[in-house]
Amino acid sequence: MDIASMEPMVPSESVRALDDEAVALIAESNQLAGRIHPVLRESIGDLVRSMNCYYSNLIEGHDTHPRDIDRALANDFSLEPKKRELQKEAVAHIHVQRMIDTGRGPDAWPASAAYASWLHEAFCSRLPPEMLWVTNKRTGEKRPVVPGEWRRQDVEVGRHVPPAHGDLPRFMTRFDQAYQSPSLSTLRKIQTVGAVHHRFLWIHPFLDGNGRVARLMSHALFKRLGIGTSLWSVARGLARQDTLYKALLERADGPREGDRDGRGALTQRGLVAFCKFFLDQSIDQIRFMSGLLEPETLLRRIEIHIEEEVRAKRLPRGSFAVLREAVIAGEIERSKVPSLTGHAERGARSVTAALVERGMLTAPSHRAPLRLAFPADVAERWFPNLYPVNAGRQG
Repeated sequence: MDIASMEPMVPSESVRALDDEAVALIAESNQLAGRIHPVLRESIGDLVRSMNCYYSNLIEGHDTHPRDIDRALANDFSLEPKKRELQKEAVAHIHVQRMIDTGRGPDAWPASAAYASWLHEAFCSRLPPEMLWVTNKRTGEKRPVVPGEWRRQDVEVGRHVPPAHGDLPRFMTRFDQAYQSPSLSTLRKIQTVGAVHHRFLWIHPFLDGNGRVARLMSHALFKRLGIGTSLWSVARGLARQDTLYKALLERADGPREGDRDGRGALTQRGLVAFCKFFLDQSIDQIRFMSGLLEPETLLRRIEIHIEEEVRAKRLPRGSFAVLREAVIAGEIERSKVPSLTGHAERGARSVTAALVERGMLTAPSHRAPLRLAFPADVAERWFPNLYPVNAGRQG
């Protein structure tokens, strides 16, 4: 396959709508980043990583209940083989995204062959061996998925035929050249995140796992561009618009649509439409999280929930005062709990123990300050619409 068959690699500079979208994305991202206490951001990051994993799984057709993801993170795996596999997959995804969010990924630019290989190896190497196989639907032949290595077979993805496996080095070299170019301004790089996402999937360099790698790559790219944080994820938007997401991906696979559709082999209009969709979904998800994390509204939702728990005698009186301090200050010294709750030392310890047992507070040690945490059952109350109503109930 001719390398030119993948052009154009970036959306046209003449598309004003992408300028407006990119500027709006920068503004919304900056506003969200300044809304949350830095310490609380770490706890929110844990929640968002689980959410991102859930929605990324959903795009792949794997519906894993958020509570099963929580159990897996606590090393509590199902005895049912299929559910256990999905839990292992979730833990692997969250591990890789945590590395991205905490700056422990490689120095390579995220839109590159080297970074893609690292993402794939880091994710797949944590999967159980029985998940590292792909079965040819026509022949029944099982082929191994090698973590971090380009595929060694030719494939078809729906109606799209990606480059032959022998051509992958040339196509990934062009991928590197197009998206690491110093001639691209920061604004143009932001506009091009959707193009990176599409062209990577178009090349389809791995035998399996390309979609997940592409979404993690997009997350890492936004973060490297100073827009992405652990407070939001585009995966939720893509999953909620799954039909449109896949339709626009397919449209961007199409050939040039006449003389006014760019100069490459592929459609410029289709690429621009996908890039705009990708930016739109990113803005939508930042606004969604910004609304959920507005401090006064968040505290009111927590207060209503905790009052119900206290009345039902599932939590002791004084619990909300402690959680409120955790939201405002980011963390709480244990010595402050008596004054916050109005209890003597023994009663204050009971409040702390109850909140830790329910997973609402956490700390790395018995002496360390307490921080807010968001187990799945709590997240459903404190962050409405974070997950679909019937999350994880299929199959």
